[in-house]
Amino acid sequence: MSEEPIERRLVLAADADRRRIERELHDGVQQDLVGLAVNLQRARRLIATDPAAAAALIDEMRHDTHEALDRSRALAERIHSPQLEARGLVAALRSTAASHGIRTRIDVAADGDVPSELAATVYRCCIAALERFRDGAEAAIIVREKDATIAFEILADDSGLEAADEGLAAMRDRMEALGGRLSVAPRPGGGIRIAGALPMRAS
Repeated sequence: MSEEPIERRLVLAADADRRRIERELHDGVQQDLVGLAVNLQRARRLIATDPAAAAALIDEMRHDTHEALDRSRALAERIHSPQLEARGLVAALRSTAASHGIRTRIDVAADGDVPSELAATVYRCCIAALERFRDGAEAAIIVREKDATIAFEILADDSGLEAADEGLAAMRDRMEALGGRLSVAPRPGGGIRIAGALPMRAS
């Protein structure tokens, strides 16, 4: 555990996350738009000279546009999931798990009763884990409310995630700042267990 004050660690983690989003915007969404702009010019020139080639290029652009939209939605959900507010924790987690190619069983028994700031923290902790699991991994996310506490655990067959992972360290700091806790440990027989708990006190 770092000896730096938790407030400083939270600020540094937020700065790192903003830089990561900036890189994803530059290397992902921006490059997608540049590629579409170039292909639009190509299609415009081909329409008069080679309509069949223009049609094929437009079909390719349609596919590229769908991929760009998927990447944009995934990035937007990581910043702030609209489904979390509109449809609750279960829907937001299912959407994110599907977008990361993780087969996930989700069992949430306190979806409608979780205060928004706590639901957002649970969601972001789960995101931090799902983003680090390998493609095709299988996981279970279990959320329960008990004794004025919202508790969750993530069980996965992916053993490549380390307890000292920078993203999980940032989530641990976020949990502790809200009076909670987060633990990461290997599971017997392989895989990993990430468990957290937050007090259901008023903000």
